[in-house]
Amino acid sequence: MTPRLAVRQTRARLWRITAPLAVGAGALAIWEAIVRLEGIPPYILPGPMLIAETLWTDGPSLLGSLLVTLRITLAALAAAAVIGGGIALLFSLSRVLALSLFPYAVILQVTPIVAIAPLIIIWVRQPFLALLVCAWIVAFFPVVANTTVGLNSADRNLLTLFRLYSASQTQTLRYLKLPTALPYFLAGLRISGGLALIGAVVAEFVAGTGGTETGLAFRILEAGYRLAIPRLFAALFLLSVTGIVIYLLLDALSRLLLRHWHESAIEEENE
Repeated sequence: MTPRLAVRQTRARLWRITAPLAVGAGALAIWEAIVRLEGIPPYILPGPMLIAETLWTDGPSLLGSLLVTLRITLAALAAAAVIGGGIALLFSLSRVLALSLFPYAVILQVTPIVAIAPLIIIWVRQPFLALLVCAWIVAFFPVVANTTVGLNSADRNLLTLFRLYSASQTQTLRYLKLPTALPYFLAGLRISGGLALIGAVVAEFVAGTGGTETGLAFRILEAGYRLAIPRLFAALFLLSVTGIVIYLLLDALSRLLLRHWHESAIEEENE
């Protein structure tokens, strides 16, 4: 790598970090100025400074609730990765099975989770498992759809070459189809990360139960009922940060697995 290319890459990385931070800081400054100049009451719209103060004072209780939501989110994401990947693998091995079952996967995806979550909570007596099922229903489809496309996108000439050398179905799957499908699987996983968090929050909203195992969604409802709007915004901020962190971790995993051989990761490193 030449020194000029190294400097260019360093500048590109700095811009990726500083540009969004600058835009965010400017938006927060404008928000704070409008709240102060217009005298907007905090129960209508709190300023960023008040939200930060609330986050500092109420942080321990909110973080405890965030851990409950995060546990459901990560469990749903893991289930989406394992079960969704397995379903996609079955679809790639049997076209009849794909034609028979894929429409039902679409039906689950387009059915509003708010409509069926009460039924799931009634049918599944264990609260954590019920919330997990709701979050999984929201999160699994991108993994299934993307991985199925990836498994079916193997180069036809390479498939012919594998048949020419009498490769077994297992060998073809291991050495050709799975590597081809990996970028698609990781792309679906990045999408499912945010959806799993959304599904967990929606399920907690529908469940609406307090107690020791209280998720962050219930804290948002509670703050809204009490007109503790700064606390509500603080909880929303934690959810947003959690979603960003999940995406960044999955994106880092994708680049780590693909950086040496896939064009998307190579272009990103050399731009």
